[in-house]
Amino acid sequence: MHRDRLRLRVYGRRLDIERADDEWRGFYVGAEGKRRPATDIAMPADTPPDQVATALADLLHEWATPRHPDVEVLS
Repeated sequence: MHRDRLRLRVYGRRLDIERADDEWRGFYVGAEGKRRPATDIAMPADTPPDQVATALADLLHEWATPRHPDVEVLS
């Protein structure tokens, strides 16, 4: 897993998280691969890379559904 960029499926939604300028930035990824900033997600800057998925699970738990109950690290 590359530490500065994480690709995740957060409760069924594709999300890229990148570390830049000492902060985490999120991007929604569409079916065609286009990315747009996830300005509605505020990841704490001091979150260690190995805790990003857990932090997103806590922050976005309202996205969970019976069909998509988990946060998965894709790469």
